[in-house]
This record gives sequence, C-alpha cells and structure tokens, in this order.
Amino acid sequence: MIIKHITVVGAGQMGHQIAILAALGGYETTIHDMNEHSLNSARNQLHTLLNRWINKGKLTVKQKDEALVRLSYTTDLKEAVSTTDFVIEAVVEKLEVKRSVFAQLDEYAPKHAILASNSSTIVNSLLASATTRPDKVVNMHFFFPPVVMDCVEVVMSEKTSQETAAITMNVCKQMNRTAVLLQKEISGFIANRILGALHKEAMFLYENGYADFKDIDLICKKALNHPIGPFELMDLSGIDVGYYVMNQRYAETGNPSDLPPEFLKEKVEKGELGRKTGKGFYTYEKEHIKK
Repeated sequence: MIIKHITVVGAGQMGHQIAILAALGGYETTIHDMNEHSLNSARNQLHTLLNRWINKGKLTVKQKDEALVRLSYTTDLKEAVSTTDFVIEAVVEKLEVKRSVFAQLDEYAPKHAILASNSSTIVNSLLASATTRPDKVVNMHFFFPPVVMDCVEVVMSEKTSQETAAITMNVCKQMNRTAVLLQKEISGFIANRILGALHKEAMFLYENGYADFKDIDLICKKALNHPIGPFELMDLSGIDVGYYVMNQRYAETGNPSDLPPEFLKEKVEKGELGRKTGKGFYTYEKEHIKK
C-alpha cells in the first residue's frame, strides 16, 4: 500500500511536530484538533520553527513553502480522516480518551487506513479492541521533541500484521526518523521503561529527603554524564504526561509502588506542568523549540 496522506490527531506539543515531519517528508498532511485555538497555536509554532531552520541554513525557503502547501488544519475529525491512508493519534495519555478516538477513527477512516498511536506507554492492543481492524493498529512512539529526537519505537501487538509494521517503518524512514521495531508489546516499551526506572528512583530519593531535586539532577549530569537531569527532563516532557503514564501503569499492575508520588499529583493539580506552562520543578521564561 502506498501512503499518500497522513492525518495527525492532536495539535499539541507532540502532534504538530510529528505533522511537520510528515509534510517535510512529502506526505499530504492534515492536523486535527477539536480546539481551534490549539490549531492556530500549532500553525504559529510551525512557522516560527521553519523560519528558524531557514535562518540556520537547515532548510530552504522552497522546502518550507512546499511543506506548508502540503499541510492543512481542521477541527472536523471526519473530514480529517475520510480519505487518509495513515493516522497518527497524539492526544492525551489517557486510555479511555484514546479508545474513544480510535473507535471514531475506525468509523470514519477508510478500511485500508492504518491507525497508529504515539502513546508513550499504552500498548496498541488496548486500543485495537475498540476497532474492527486490529491488524492495522500499531504503536508509533516518537520522542519529545519529535523534530529533534531521531528515534521512533514501532511496536506490534499479536494482531498487528507484518504489512502494517513494514509500512509504518517505511513512513518513519520517509519522515527522516530512525525506527526500531518491537515485535512483542509491553507497557512503556523500551526507552520509557528504562527511563521510568531512573525517574522512579530519583523521585523516591527526593520525596524522602535524601537530596534536593536540583542536586539529583546535578549528580546525574556530572556523575552519569546525562545531558539533563531527571527532573529537568520531566519538565521538558511535561509533568502531566509522566503523571498519566504512572497512573496508567498502576491501572494495569495494581502495584501501589507504580502510583505517582503525592508531590507530582500536586504539581498537576496546580497546573505546574513544566516548560509548557512556565513552571514545573524549575521556573522558565517563554521559550521556543530549538533544533
């Protein structure tokens, strides 16, 4: 199957960047979001990003113009997917929300269309059961920020077809991203299971007063040679994202140790979600995405 059109559902910090990678890769691309403000924000951020790349010599004006011609925006989900070949879901990391979206995608998208989830932890079999096409459902996990991070975890369930996996791998290649195929699914996949273990220990040490979060970050950077510390990374990725991931893990395991710590819950309730809100563990001035 030849992929000509890609729809990205969700115009947030992940979705709009995934969409521009698709457009730059030559695909006709539609960004869908229920919120018109989110679409306008995505449009403005992408123009800023592309102009920065031009100024740095990483993109030509022609490449920018061609990509923007391929890119469209809509709040109408049926319109967004009715003629698409490939959907990438990038909505909030909550199982019930994603299942609702996948049920709608299954209804509106053509029968040949592949439905991919950018979930950072939820296995696609939990989403595929909301559709009539489990063989065409797959995880396509980009890392934040997608325009910078050159890795995509492509994860198959027992029902994902080899054809679906192969097509998804090819889409990643066309989007100039390195894809790694996992033929067996597990919650959190590979990178986030390893990273989650680090974050879990860092939060334990902070919560129990062994060290301040700034000192934990400093030790990870100076002693382990990490580019940024675990609390800085939580701020970068979005504290709410990590919070929802931990809650989802607990829902699957029932293990109290998988629950997010109270201080993380408090930050989410206060809206202190990291860089995107200007405050998380650290306080930030308004910044733009850089590459």
